[in-house]
Amino acid sequence: MSTATTPLRIDLVSDVVCPWCIIGFTQLQRALAQLGDEVEVDLHWHPFELNPQMPAEGQELREHLAQKYGTSVAQSQAARERLTQIAEALGVEFRFYEGMRMHNTFRAHQLLHWAGEQGKQTELELALFESNFSLGENVDDPKVLAGAAARAGLDEDGARAVLHDGRYVDTVREEQRFWLSKGIHAVPSFILDGRYLIPGAQEPEVFIAALRRLLDEKAA
Repeated sequence: MSTATTPLRIDLVSDVVCPWCIIGFTQLQRALAQLGDEVEVDLHWHPFELNPQMPAEGQELREHLAQKYGTSVAQSQAARERLTQIAEALGVEFRFYEGMRMHNTFRAHQLLHWAGEQGKQTELELALFESNFSLGENVDDPKVLAGAAARAGLDEDGARAVLHDGRYVDTVREEQRFWLSKGIHAVPSFILDGRYLIPGAQEPEVFIAALRRLLDEKAA
């Protein structure tokens, strides 16, 4: 049993088209596995759009990176190869391909909020990462999103209804504004117990050290 009286809350601000987000989450999972019964955590995912102005048709990934970051073709290829190797070592499959497109994720975040209300948020996050990075699917497409929901153990018709009626539009926008107001402008961002920020996809040792420090503080 965990030595903590209550689970430590971890807020994870992320986007489902962010490769470092799934890498960072996997590193966190490795850290928690090493800690074992030392700590119990309560994980909450939060929305961030890497490309809030992305048009409905999306944009070719290489073109997008060139426009946004000034990345050359050679740099883009090298980055893809590096990401693929890092992910593979962690058991995560990235399938980058020529013509791969970047899409907006606002619909995905609405569905993720709904999944969180049903205790299935992490399952849907992982299904959406798979859709984008392993299956090459458009995560702005309601059919793709509903299919990912079904793979995550959620009701597919319920997912379609959420996307159709837009019941979480205002909620997700408000949550996005909240995290931006807290200075979160890059993802992944891990907020431990509302006190410590760990930016980026860090090694497990970074998470372990921070979590043990929090446990020590709570025990003092």
